[in-house]
Amino acid sequence: MALAPEDFPQMWQRPSYEELTGILESLELSPPVWNHRQQRSDIVAQQESLATQRKAEVTRYLSSIIKSPLAWIDDYDKQEALWELASKRMSERCGRTAMGEVTRRWPFEGDGAACEPFELIIKEPALTGDSLGFKTWGSSYVLSRYLPRLAATSLFKIFDETLGQPPPTVLELGSGTGLLGVAAAAFWQTHVILSDLPNIVPNLKDNMEKNKDLVESRGGSMSVGPLTWGGEEDEIDQELFGECFQFKVVLVADPLYDDDHPALLASAICQNLALGSESRAVVMVPMRDDTTRGLLESFKQAMLDLETPLFLEEEKKLDGEDDWGEDEDEGQVECWLGVFSRGGSPLTA
Repeated sequence: MALAPEDFPQMWQRPSYEELTGILESLELSPPVWNHRQQRSDIVAQQESLATQRKAEVTRYLSSIIKSPLAWIDDYDKQEALWELASKRMSERCGRTAMGEVTRRWPFEGDGAACEPFELIIKEPALTGDSLGFKTWGSSYVLSRYLPRLAATSLFKIFDETLGQPPPTVLELGSGTGLLGVAAAAFWQTHVILSDLPNIVPNLKDNMEKNKDLVESRGGSMSVGPLTWGGEEDEIDQELFGECFQFKVVLVADPLYDDDHPALLASAICQNLALGSESRAVVMVPMRDDTTRGLLESFKQAMLDLETPLFLEEEKKLDGEDDWGEDEDEGQVECWLGVFSRGGSPLTA
């Protein structure tokens, strides 16, 4: 049972290093793993409530450790470790940004009798400014769950095991927190490269590591690197993306936010999608409002305006939800799914 602050060992009692370490570890406010169905606003509210419980008493206690010379502990490295740990516990109690990190489980049904259901664990860092890449958008989950169906229909020729060829390496553009790319590696049992802006990549790597064992147990693998659409060489991992036309499958979910995104995304897909009639780009765009619908139409046109056009082979709409609004009813969103190729079709004619 956790001790109340008034029962913590005081500095005048000269508690041992082990005692203080145990207390400080018990005070950790690391984000728990939440269910994906819980509203993010509710999760953060619960975290903030937890952080404020007995905050004054706990903060005073942490301050007493930081201010103490800890002279009775004769190992300076241990003193430093205690001061650092107490400072960490203090920072965890310092406002919305410090407590805004959320880690959630995303469940998936098995894709056949031989494949058991599984869960992916995805960390969303504290939100600062316009950090859209730190959010797990609902459309990523919608497309992730639809991946087995895609492999059995639109992408059948690419993933048909009877042809005796290994599945191709897959590229995800604008991976964000990585849910879609990690799910693709798990479902399709292939290598998936996740990419995004350089500042998004560290969290992407964390999420890759969190799910690495599960993905590898299912026959998949992953790597991560920066890829800025329209960026300079130093904004693009040259080892991963220096060669054009590498990937038979390119995945993208919820990629359109600014007026320049349609053309940039179309160009990024064209540069990375393998040549040949069988290659496919799979794009999902949530139809949140008129602005998003307008960006989608601009993107479709941008794909046709490329020097070597990419054609819409098929499209459909799927239901999804986001949890980033204040009103739960606003979370329902219809998601457009499009599959593009380098060969023309009646749909795009």
